[in-house]
Amino acid sequence: MDIQQIRNVGIIAHGGAGKTTLAEALLFNAKAVDRMGKVDDGSSNFDYDPEEIRRKITISTSFHHYTWNKVEVTLADTPGYINFEADTRACLRLLDGAVLAVNAVSGVEVQTEKMWNLARAADVPVIAFISKMDRERADFAKAVEEIADILKVPAVPVNLPIGREAQFTGVVDLFRMKAMVYKGETGEFALQDIPPGLAAEAGKAREKLIESCAESDDALIEKFLEGTELTDDEIRTGFRAGVRAMRFLPVLCGSAIRNIGIQPLMDLVNFALPDPSYRGEVKGTNPKTKAEEKRAISDKAPFSAQVFKTLADPYAGKLSIFKVYSGTLTPDMSPLNSTKDAAERIGQILRMEGKKQKAVGSASAGEIVAVAKFKETSTGDTLCDPKAPIRFPLPEAMDPVISFAVRPKTRNDEDKLGVSLARMIEEDPTLRFRKDAQTNEFILAGMGETHLEVAVEKLKRQYGVEVELRTPKIAYFETIKGKSEAQGKHKKQSGGRGQYGDCWIKIEPLPRGNGFEYVDAIVGGSIPRQYIPAVEKGVVDRMSKGVIAGYPMIDVRVTVFDGTFHTVDSSEMAFKIAGSLAFKKAAAAAKPVLLEPIAEMEVIVPEENVGDIIGDLNGRRGRVMGVDALGKSQIVRCQVPLAEVLRYSSDLRSITSGRGQFTMKLDHYEEAPAVIAEKVIAESKKEIGEEEEE
Repeated sequence: MDIQQIRNVGIIAHGGAGKTTLAEALLFNAKAVDRMGKVDDGSSNFDYDPEEIRRKITISTSFHHYTWNKVEVTLADTPGYINFEADTRACLRLLDGAVLAVNAVSGVEVQTEKMWNLARAADVPVIAFISKMDRERADFAKAVEEIADILKVPAVPVNLPIGREAQFTGVVDLFRMKAMVYKGETGEFALQDIPPGLAAEAGKAREKLIESCAESDDALIEKFLEGTELTDDEIRTGFRAGVRAMRFLPVLCGSAIRNIGIQPLMDLVNFALPDPSYRGEVKGTNPKTKAEEKRAISDKAPFSAQVFKTLADPYAGKLSIFKVYSGTLTPDMSPLNSTKDAAERIGQILRMEGKKQKAVGSASAGEIVAVAKFKETSTGDTLCDPKAPIRFPLPEAMDPVISFAVRPKTRNDEDKLGVSLARMIEEDPTLRFRKDAQTNEFILAGMGETHLEVAVEKLKRQYGVEVELRTPKIAYFETIKGKSEAQGKHKKQSGGRGQYGDCWIKIEPLPRGNGFEYVDAIVGGSIPRQYIPAVEKGVVDRMSKGVIAGYPMIDVRVTVFDGTFHTVDSSEMAFKIAGSLAFKKAAAAAKPVLLEPIAEMEVIVPEENVGDIIGDLNGRRGRVMGVDALGKSQIVRCQVPLAEVLRYSSDLRSITSGRGQFTMKLDHYEEAPAVIAEKVIAESKKEIGEEEEE
């Protein structure tokens, strides 16, 4: 396929802006499907996962394709909710253009701005489409104004709405200066003269459009400023250059559900958004020499591709979705996975069509395709011609913001848990799974509460593994604030060889974060050399259990400085026990305290909720470090004890009516207030007592 006739386009938006419905309308108008799928009745070609149907949101990017005026468009319907933003971010790296859907009623929202910034960071040219123009309180002018003010980019309308709300019937095409009036929901329209009431507004809007096009080219702006009229070809050339350089954001409007204004968007995708060769080349490294390599985005260059998404298909098995950067892939090839240094076999090459796939004979530069059942390949890996190896950089990993303990319901579930979650993590690298060595809990971490709930549902539905999500135990630490000395003496004589170990240790606190330091200050052989490491083992063993609440002790220097031994009865075991006894006594006398983990948080909320959020965070013993503006929203930066925000996402949703979002990471440990420490110590002693009874 001619690379200039290819477009790889993502639809991006804040959740609920009508992304998926718009994607459905594009397919329907291009006759790629017989009927428009609907999110509300579960018939969508994109949101086909059972959880997507139940929740009526996009959880994972899905792909389809259509042909419009001889241009082949691969369409990616991406998630708009922050819980699933990482998937959108990963896909944007491989796309060549995007349509930013903006809700005509609510305007530019938090994730609208985030998606725009992600597209800019990925150097992906964007077209804005103001959706839901038929809804009550839809306001085109306000949405355009917010795009300019909040996204900090010149917003240039390409068409204007005809009628408002329920009377929205079409658009004025500012290129042709004609009205497109739609009949019913078939997508058919009639070209008419611009209604008299819109003529003046359309004239001003066209003038702004022409000026924006002229500013994209020095020769054109000179001609424009001289008062010479630009030709249609010059206007279109300047427009395309401006969109691709992201000098301005073209704005269209319509109603996907009523099929109004969709064809102008499809025309603009073909005309203004670039084909994959627009970037010229892609950079990587030679896996053998580690030198930088550049590969031309062309079917004449050696084959190279990068996997950016993995799916577990119930029929095809593991599907690896990738973009071909260069060359041509055919089913008889055995490409090299240069990331894993392993050869892969190609079965069928597949084009994604929602939940289905269609086999194709080959895939050339610029195309997005899939292959089933790769043995070694996972998300981020590079596939290439073994004779021309190259490795593309891995996508930047996003750290989870929330963790839950997962408790398998049965022993069988526990046995299958690790393997099943490993497969799910192949599909979704933002999930993390581990066993906490301190609390012995299985911990599942992700991008939000909804993200983890969806993962647990999928675990049950797809792998037959049932687990309960629980608030995880907090991994506290203990430390000391004072210095002390103590003797540890272990002496046992009960027939036969006895046991004897005797040591004196001194303990003192270290600065926070310095861990553990062991100092050997024995002189004169009071403890033989071979037993000094045994004392350290005893100390470390006792430190792992703490002395006040059973939590590991950190940031302590231990110095062994004296002791005695018995030539026959001393042993490593005896000195290990002596070291443990000495540490327990010394730590208890050195003002032991409990340390609690402190999380660093950024909470993004609408302006009207800032006061409530700050009050709530203060009530959680939080320290607000600052508040910064972010469009119509505010970022509250704070430090909060982790124990106070384990279930924060549901509380935030309640306070902000679902409009708030946050990120969180463990920052440091600090001494817990006495009242908190007493409570934790009491709970810990109760748990230890219950375990001993069992």
